[in-house]
Amino acid sequence: MRFSINIPNFGDFADARNVATVAAAAEQAGWDGLFVWDHVLHRRHQGRPFGDAWMLLTAAALATSRIRLGTLLTPVPRYRPQQLARQVATLDRLSGGRVTFAAGLGGPLDDEYRSFGDTAEPRVLAERLDEGLELLRRFWSGEPVDHQGPHYEVRDVTLVPATVQQPGPPVWIGGFWPRRAPMRRAARWDGAVPLFETALHGHAPDVAEVRDLVAHVRKHRTAEPSERPFEFVLGGATPPDAARAKDVIGPLYDAGATWWDERQIETGPDLDRLDPVLRRIEAGPPSL
Repeated sequence: MRFSINIPNFGDFADARNVATVAAAAEQAGWDGLFVWDHVLHRRHQGRPFGDAWMLLTAAALATSRIRLGTLLTPVPRYRPQQLARQVATLDRLSGGRVTFAAGLGGPLDDEYRSFGDTAEPRVLAERLDEGLELLRRFWSGEPVDHQGPHYEVRDVTLVPATVQQPGPPVWIGGFWPRRAPMRRAARWDGAVPLFETALHGHAPDVAEVRDLVAHVRKHRTAEPSERPFEFVLGGATPPDAARAKDVIGPLYDAGATWWDERQIETGPDLDRLDPVLRRIEAGPPSL
């Protein structure tokens, strides 16, 4: 099992220097990854400063040499695929091939889409997500791309340089369980990053629900065998005490989890504050 730190892209973490500090501390303390939220607007947290996720991750890449870096998660339908492909490829090359790309619809949908005159219809956004993901994979190859789809058109475009990782960075897909469609989408890619309707951000999910989710994804796995293992990424807040943390994570590991993403409770006071996040990082990752 591997362990990551999760931070929002607002509050103290809107400052790229603070994100670089977090990344360096996480690497020093033995964590395996750092993942940043990707919001332009979240009205629950409106009034706080926000930073661009890819700029923040650039600072993290320059401050580290080992840990995985990425967003949890990027709302692909909010971007133009060519712009997003460039940003991810640039970060992947800068970091020496350490990007993990997590994707989904994002949200809240009204905040991230309708506030800017875009549709917030989930069906349309899901179509743009699927089409956008296929385009990203083709753009990351460095090969010529021609595409005519329901939402995007590309005419003889080659984006170079390609990503260091081929056929592109690992792609993880997020969504709320027990909704089945997002996890069926995840089964076509490299990992699943579920949120749970019964466990708010920062709270560990129910083990029985995790078993059901893992079984559902494995049932729908149709991809060809790959050198990359399929990842099940769960998250929550654990105590610094290793034995107590093991009590939280151990049953989830047994249920199939391969990553634990350490998160602050979203409704708590420490979500976007540097000092408490650093204290948890410096205590080190849980041990199984």
